[in-house]
Amino acid sequence: MKKVRIILKRSTIGSKPKHRRTIEALGLKKVNSQVEQEANPAIMGMIESVLHLVEVEEL
Repeated sequence: MKKVRIILKRSTIGSKPKHRRTIEALGLKKVNSQVEQEANPAIMGMIESVLHLVEVEEL
């Protein structure tokens, strides 16, 4: 499967609690932290909901 690199670019301060939990579930903690995840439909849906906070690169 394809992988994607997800980088947290904006702080979660002031964002909705649901978005904070989604960022945490993706494995991101601090601004500029990054993780690599499989590009399955569940992960892509999570990314879609917090796209305004993250940057995504295909690997």
